[in-house]
Amino acid sequence: MASSNFVDYIKIFCRSGRGGPGSTHLRREKFVPKGGPDGGDGGRGGHIILKGNRNLWTLLHLRYKKHIFAGHGASGGGALKTGSDGEDVIIEVPLGTVVREMETEEFIMEITGHDEEKILLKGGRGGLGNNHFKTPTNQTPRYSQPGEPETEAWFTLELKVLADVGLVGFPNAGKSTLLSVVSAAKPEIANYPFTTLVPNLGIVSYRDNHSFVMADIPGIIEGAAEGKGLGTRFLRHIERNSTLLFMVPADAEDIANEYRILLKELEKYNPELLDKKRVLAITKCDLLDEELMKEVEKDLPAIPYTFISSVTNFNIQKLKDLLWEELKS
Repeated sequence: MASSNFVDYIKIFCRSGRGGPGSTHLRREKFVPKGGPDGGDGGRGGHIILKGNRNLWTLLHLRYKKHIFAGHGASGGGALKTGSDGEDVIIEVPLGTVVREMETEEFIMEITGHDEEKILLKGGRGGLGNNHFKTPTNQTPRYSQPGEPETEAWFTLELKVLADVGLVGFPNAGKSTLLSVVSAAKPEIANYPFTTLVPNLGIVSYRDNHSFVMADIPGIIEGAAEGKGLGTRFLRHIERNSTLLFMVPADAEDIANEYRILLKELEKYNPELLDKKRVLAITKCDLLDEELMKEVEKDLPAIPYTFISSVTNFNIQKLKDLLWEELKS
């Protein structure tokens, strides 16, 4: 995914179709001069429907199509003919798309399954024809129902990346390098903060033809939950990862403290993130010898951890084993 092509937040204006009016037709034939009402019902307006598509990774296709209108229902006709329904509009979105009403930010729906369909805006119902209103005392009603009006609203669509493992760490912790080593993903790698500006996904091959999806999330800094750095714009992607891999470089001043800061930012953003399984990887361990590793181990948090080096492939398989155990436990 090129960074310019990854769009995870979009605003769209949607309008459903209005229902068609019912008909006020009266039956008139050569030998039936007073056949009574036979007006048909109007067709319903078109719906705006969201549909999940696992082959989509971004909301880019909606960037230049922000106004989406469904078709209107047709009018009813004589001989009890019902008008045709308005054309539905199906909007395909990636899995993990959350929809909110734009002004109130009220949660509307979330799409998590392939081919899952949910109606975002219902089309107006078609009006009843005059055939429905005949009575013994009013045998030729010359009125019918109008169709229901359309509904319209602005919505925000935000994408929360779905992955098995999410990489959590400060900028330059080695997250992108690890992803490039364990998968075929090719994220941008450079020696400066915020090289990664969009989430990158990679499929990690494991033993016996198993695999799992890993997401490289842009780096977190202290205060991210209040919007500092790349802030909450990317913290939301962590919500859809079942296991969090915390990554702290071996040359950090205080590895345990960096882990606590990362954990605190997640808690401030969403306390439920602390319920996820956690694994700690101390990266860039080609800088350490065994004696230093044992010294560092004394202060590490009580979660599964390992020392790794993506450059030398040190303990990469051990890390995969740890992650697989957490995913399957």
